[in-house]
Amino acid sequence: ILGKQYDIKTEKSELLLDVTSRLWFTYRKKFSPIGGTGPSSDAGWGCMLRCGQMMLAQALICQHLGREWQWEKHKKQPEEYNQILQCFLDRKNSCYSIHQMAQMGVGEGKSIGEWYGPNTVAQVLKKLALFDEWNSLAVYVSMDNTVVIEDIRKMCRHHPYNWSTAQGSSHTHQSAWSRCRDTSEQTSAWRPLLLIVPLRLGINQINPVYIDAFKECFKMPQSLGALGGKPNNAYYFIGFSGDELIYLDPHTTQTFVDTEETGTVQDQTYHCQKNPNRMKILNLDPSVALGFFCKEEADFDNWCKTVEKVGKANISQYATSGRGVLT
Repeated sequence: ILGKQYDIKTEKSELLLDVTSRLWFTYRKKFSPIGGTGPSSDAGWGCMLRCGQMMLAQALICQHLGREWQWEKHKKQPEEYNQILQCFLDRKNSCYSIHQMAQMGVGEGKSIGEWYGPNTVAQVLKKLALFDEWNSLAVYVSMDNTVVIEDIRKMCRHHPYNWSTAQGSSHTHQSAWSRCRDTSEQTSAWRPLLLIVPLRLGINQINPVYIDAFKECFKMPQSLGALGGKPNNAYYFIGFSGDELIYLDPHTTQTFVDTEETGTVQDQTYHCQKNPNRMKILNLDPSVALGFFCKEEADFDNWCKTVEKVGKANISQYATSGRGVLT
């Protein structure tokens, strides 16, 4: 599960707690209409957007709370947890809400209410992250199965984007940005990296030759799982057991939840408290997007070394050019 190994016979309760602790975003209804006149529910079309939210939320949890953090019902959580949850509430002024994602998707050629694929969601997250100063994520979406190492180092070592630039390019996201703004100065030499790698692992169905490499990705400590599923049914894959994938399913329609007067959120519906879902890897649609989070530069260095080892094991190929390229 996202870089952690469990023995199902002796550590089942720990495994279940780990799965329950992941933020679970599902279809919602009765929220304010998207764009003022659009849909007030994403049931039937928003599943890949919800999966994208789950992957991003896991990155933010790793950034602010750490991979070891766990959620328990009725237990008081750190303030950072509440701030993370606020970023995803179903309202227009939350920076990663269904409203913001659907409207940003219009620029990617998707009308509001249209189904998304993994790559489109990755592009939407990349654009929205520009307006989020609190987390200051560097989002890199690989193109053509290629990760350019030096491009990532350049992106993560600099803070070139500021609000005045964003304000000039888009008024739509001003209120959303303000929800995620942190007035403290950026002092880190390395911006936390969200690395998304869209892949095609076959033509009409997943090619078995990719299965071992795909499973290896869930073992990496930097793993954020994968976006994918079946045609028109998106799931957030967080691990595997044998030849079965473990995933969170967004296809449950729940009622919109807003903050209380205290500024907190009733969060029990944001954690799946049932046994985890499973599906055979061979039933997976070949279009997927892998996610990885590197909080420090050393995490990225280790990720590169791991990918190189996998390449030397003939699961994938590793090539180096003048700039440094992983394929």
